[in-house]
Amino acid sequence: MIQIIVFAPLLAALVAGLFGRVIGHTGAKLVTTAALFVSCALSWPIFLGYLGGDGAATITPVLQWVQSGDMRFDWALRVDTLTAVMLVVITTVSALVHLYSWGYMDEDPDQSRFFAYLSLFTFAMLMLVTADNLVQMFFGWEGVGLASYLLIGFWYKKPSANAAAIKAFVVNRVGDLGFMLGIFGTFLVFQTTSIPEILGAAPAMRGASTIGFLGMRFDTMTVLCLLLFVGAMGKSAQLGLHTWLPDAMEGPTPVSALIHAATMVTAGVFMVCRLSPMFEAAPTALAVVTVVGAATCFFAATIGTTQWDIKRVIAYSTCSQLGYMFFAAGVGAYGAAMFHLFTHAFFKALLFLGAGSVIHAMHHEQDMRYYGGLRKEIPVTFWAMMAGTLAITGVGVYWVHAGFAGFHSKDAILEAAWAANGSFSNLAFWLGAIAALLTSFYSWRLMFLTFWGKPRWAESEHIRHAVRHGHDEPEDHNPAKQEDSGHSVAHPVPEPEEREGTAGYHPHESPWTMLVPLGVLSLGAIFAGFIFYPAFLDTASFWNGSIAYNEHFMHSLHDAEVVPVLVKLSATIAMLTGLFFAWLAYMKSTDLPEQTAEQLGPIYRFVLNKWYFDELYNFLFVRPAFWLGRLFWKKGDEGTINRFGPDGAAWLVSEGAGLAKRVQSGYLTSYALIMLLGLVAAITWVLF
Repeated sequence: MIQIIVFAPLLAALVAGLFGRVIGHTGAKLVTTAALFVSCALSWPIFLGYLGGDGAATITPVLQWVQSGDMRFDWALRVDTLTAVMLVVITTVSALVHLYSWGYMDEDPDQSRFFAYLSLFTFAMLMLVTADNLVQMFFGWEGVGLASYLLIGFWYKKPSANAAAIKAFVVNRVGDLGFMLGIFGTFLVFQTTSIPEILGAAPAMRGASTIGFLGMRFDTMTVLCLLLFVGAMGKSAQLGLHTWLPDAMEGPTPVSALIHAATMVTAGVFMVCRLSPMFEAAPTALAVVTVVGAATCFFAATIGTTQWDIKRVIAYSTCSQLGYMFFAAGVGAYGAAMFHLFTHAFFKALLFLGAGSVIHAMHHEQDMRYYGGLRKEIPVTFWAMMAGTLAITGVGVYWVHAGFAGFHSKDAILEAAWAANGSFSNLAFWLGAIAALLTSFYSWRLMFLTFWGKPRWAESEHIRHAVRHGHDEPEDHNPAKQEDSGHSVAHPVPEPEEREGTAGYHPHESPWTMLVPLGVLSLGAIFAGFIFYPAFLDTASFWNGSIAYNEHFMHSLHDAEVVPVLVKLSATIAMLTGLFFAWLAYMKSTDLPEQTAEQLGPIYRFVLNKWYFDELYNFLFVRPAFWLGRLFWKKGDEGTINRFGPDGAAWLVSEGAGLAKRVQSGYLTSYALIMLLGLVAAITWVLF
């Protein structure tokens, strides 16, 4: 069964990619979508089996892979509780994204290639989560990196899409260097790449030895875990290696849902939880994970409050939610981290696909300043987005333990940070609580700008163009560049004739292939937290050793002395506060955002420009790299190597041929003179 789950997407990708022209777009879509639904249908019984108490891990051999001296590892598929959770997350979201793409990509001329890439990405992700050794995990790790590069740059005729794909690839290479060094070091220390063997030996290594790194000696487990965590930072877009994530919105919207909601960006969280016994043996590394996660959570939430592109708002939201998962793992609440990963998959995929439905209805306009009043025009999309917003903001009632998906998982993370009772965990709690407030603010800001207020469609250049030409454009478009202003609706006033040209325009609801996935994901956003939180948070038998189990965290969830009621209500208080300020700014007093931005001045511009990380990296790395490249190109390659190498040799031959040409005159007297001079020179040489 597990072989079918993993290899069905690969087979479908090969069929669609190699024979897409033969079977046509419909055939390629049918093959890939059917394969993913088969994988999804087979994954859920495995997960439900572990949920029911069948907690035994299974290993299915595939083939002998490498045997070189003492290093040997096979290609095998490992399934335990942690893997089962990831299987249902990956296959469910991917299957729904495949179905959704039938409608969203209907007019694209390269549909076969797109669906082949989607299935290839899913196969790589499944290889990652079923890995039984670190090398196999790295194979899947690099596979999702390759597939994400192909998907982000799918519209390769757009320079911005190519740039975004290259950026994602390069930034992830930085993280992957750390991951490779961590794997090398782990093999050096444990003499194996087998994950079960490494995790079994890891607890005994706590503080037991040191290892040389960068010319100094450090605690062995700290070095290994920090190197591995660098890889997690790249894949999961943590602070410092996050810059690729918002630019990845250049890919089609279904790609955003697949990569950023439930799969690639959660690979780092999965890896930390899979190797949690190693991290438990390295307290310093766990402290770094906590601080980086908390900082990312807060940082990304601040940026989300100022963005106008609907997809970028959700992208920074993803970055922020990943920060929650990491600082949960950092304080030892691995079950809470995985629970938030699980619930986040439903509501974030729902929000991305809902945003795609809005973009589809608005002729590929992504700027929220040109939306407004859409709840009556696209009601199904509105209610789906409402479910996702209620889930991500954590709406629920504490006293009856009932609420949307994010209510259960986010609350558990904040409680875990408080219960850990350390300086770094306290910092994580407060940053997480502030981020929860900001999450509520930018989520409701998105809803108010999109679905409430007066329609502002006539001001959109994309819609005016579409109405004039009578067709949709077959690709997403970037909105206007971010402006250094605080206007809640900063837009040009159209001319009367332009306003008349779109007076009869009405956004259209998406086709059923796009609406069905929204409905299914809405059920997950509503019920996933309530149904599954007892297993994820309250029972060690469910995880059955697949992650490090923190007994202190489990007890603290039920101990009012450890976690006061006010702390348990902190996420709800933050949600209500953010909702109030969003309503005040974008419904009640619409001049307030502009006034606030003018008062904050430099702070607002700092956040609007994403804390200037891109500008900083451009100054520190990009420009010096280009300068160095030009130096080696002009001075090194052309000025030295070519000049004195092939170009110099060619010049010498050419000049020599010219001289020889002058000598070869064809006159006998000239040849006789040359022979005589040569004879005289030879005799002179012999005599002297």
